[in-house]
Amino acid sequence: MDLSIAIQVFLVAALVLFRAGDLFVTGAVGLSVRLKMPKILVGIVVVGFSTTMPELLVSLQAALRGEPEFALGNAIGSVIADDALALALAAIIAPILLHQKKTFRIAAAFLIIVDFVAYFLAFDGTLNRPEGIILVAGLFVYMFYAIYSAKKGQALVPSEKIETEEEEARWGSILWSFLAGFIGVLIASNLIVESGTVIATAIGVPKIIIGMTIIALGTSLPEIATVIAAARKGEGEVAAGNIIGADILNILWIAGMSAIVNPIVVDAKIINFSFPAMIAVVGTMLIFLRTKWRLDRWEGYVLLSMYVIYMVALGLLFGFESELDNHGL
Repeated sequence: MDLSIAIQVFLVAALVLFRAGDLFVTGAVGLSVRLKMPKILVGIVVVGFSTTMPELLVSLQAALRGEPEFALGNAIGSVIADDALALALAAIIAPILLHQKKTFRIAAAFLIIVDFVAYFLAFDGTLNRPEGIILVAGLFVYMFYAIYSAKKGQALVPSEKIETEEEEARWGSILWSFLAGFIGVLIASNLIVESGTVIATAIGVPKIIIGMTIIALGTSLPEIATVIAAARKGEGEVAAGNIIGADILNILWIAGMSAIVNPIVVDAKIINFSFPAMIAVVGTMLIFLRTKWRLDRWEGYVLLSMYVIYMVALGLLFGFESELDNHGL
């Protein structure tokens, strides 16, 4: 596969991924209605798992192919893209309002702890199998809390609304969306890994940087589509819950599972740039949401500016390092 074909394949695969992720989310939300889960937990658990499926499949396939740096770059880059691009665009379209304050507080605190623990484990430039197991174990703690909260919060969902939505959410339609979305995501993610590898090799940019930019943006399309759609429909809690859940899953599930499959070794300089950048973006997003329990349009612009600054800094610091090395500069 030459560079021009690889670029075309990547773009087509990203479009397929976008549509397949949308179908998968539709099926996930249908299931969540049947389970009578509060909206923010629908976003954190069901939609979060669904929209991070592309990142998981891309990262695991990269790790299995002996390119685990793609996996870590994808996980970190996806968190930054979710917070500073997806949620930012959603807030610019319509303010994000939160009502389930207790759920947000606990999930936000857990997310910050997860980010710092992951940074500590990867500080030396490696994320080995035991460290991957630690991250995945943290996921089970997170899921235990989420399921417990879901059961406890069922009364928060108006019963008459559940009955109406359950009537609309037919099992046949739900299962079709789930299966079609999953198959589409699986095929598209495989093509993204293959074409992304070709692009990384041809351009001479380190693979982790490609993972943190092109691959991360491509696999974050379902989150972008979901939160924008949620914002337009006035479902701010679904949007916020989706992003918080996706952030937690990107670190615990995606980076953790990738390290278990194939230990990750990355230049420590990149780790010590990318993790602080991720923590800064996540922290800013959470502070904004906590202030007045909403994310306003101007705060969306601030987050979007942070994403632009991050991308420019990434390119200036690391983007052309390998190319210069190849020419002896």
